[in-house]
Amino acid sequence: MFYYVSFLRPPPLQALPSSSVNIVPQIANDLRTELFGDSLDIFYSWYPAGETDENSIDTVKPVRLTTWKHTNAYKEINVPLPPGVRDGQSWRLILSSEPQHISINFQDACGAEPKFGKNPFAVISMPINFTKNATKNSKKQEKIERRYSFIAPRLQNSENSRMKLTLRIVEQTSFDLDKKIWDSGIGLSSWLVSLAGNVDSSVQQSDSAAAQLRRVLFSPAARNIIELGAGTGIVALTLGALRSVLVADEGEPEDGCLITTDLPSAMPLLEQNISLNSHSLTRQTACPRPEILDWDADIPPYTQALRGKLDAIIMADVTYNTASFPALIRTLSRLIKLNPIDKPPMILLGYKERDVAERTLWTMATEIGVHFELAGERPGAGEAPVEVWIGQIGQQKA
Repeated sequence: MFYYVSFLRPPPLQALPSSSVNIVPQIANDLRTELFGDSLDIFYSWYPAGETDENSIDTVKPVRLTTWKHTNAYKEINVPLPPGVRDGQSWRLILSSEPQHISINFQDACGAEPKFGKNPFAVISMPINFTKNATKNSKKQEKIERRYSFIAPRLQNSENSRMKLTLRIVEQTSFDLDKKIWDSGIGLSSWLVSLAGNVDSSVQQSDSAAAQLRRVLFSPAARNIIELGAGTGIVALTLGALRSVLVADEGEPEDGCLITTDLPSAMPLLEQNISLNSHSLTRQTACPRPEILDWDADIPPYTQALRGKLDAIIMADVTYNTASFPALIRTLSRLIKLNPIDKPPMILLGYKERDVAERTLWTMATEIGVHFELAGERPGAGEAPVEVWIGQIGQQKA
């Protein structure tokens, strides 16, 4: 599992340039239901709201703000103002658990001693407008941002073999489940980066499920991929950014799409995150296309364009509600049946166990011919890891 630095009480949209900014920091799990149990220093830094260089955020110099303890979890903290702040300026407040890490590096999961998720992830506020017209009752912010970075591989015939990418993912501070980052989305995105870079050990065997999936997801050829339960869109955005780089030297595929789906309530934030990361989505067929897909209804008409050519179905954290499993299985079955029996799509699932009853999904999947195998893990800070499962389709029941 992972822990996240957040704002229990967010900063205001406006603040006086002559007094401190008051917040209540929090360190908790993805659903904010379990507080971080140990003591840990929290650092703060200010970042100009108009800065356009994505990588410059990791050059700021954080300063220790307070020590997080379970016993002071609801204590209000006064944050000193940005140095030299003037009336009319806008700044973003960053809270982190490490003075040297603001962006969340997906590739920290690689190597002999992976450190990905060992420490809580940093948080970035929305812009705070410093103005002498601000009032004490200024409205609190309702969104936050986190940044994720990785080095994407290039094809061998490219001039630069590696390219650094940064994704900006906005979440809401409300408790709406489809408007915040969940562990499995982060873990699966990190695993996709490793898969694209061919550094995961399971890819070394050419006949393994992971190797087959890599050929499906990262071939320069046209690909048709659909995501279920997209939420903030982090998985589709990671995949889209990787495909944009990997197909860059082969030209734009004539066909193909990356469709990312959820309920209507998720669309505004999903669309915002896609727009926010358009700089990393340089190929039209790799840019996620947001669409509504309700598991309780039949698959929408737009899915008919995938008939006979659906390559992959991806999902992360779709198992939190076991009551939805029959609807999810029906949706999977209908999507799978878009293809002929001899050309089934592959399935990729990011999962973190919250209740052992969730694992009944694997048994239910066999009823429609889907057999999952464990392909990798992202352990993070311990307890339940993010598991990565690859599903392949055998014989379906009529």
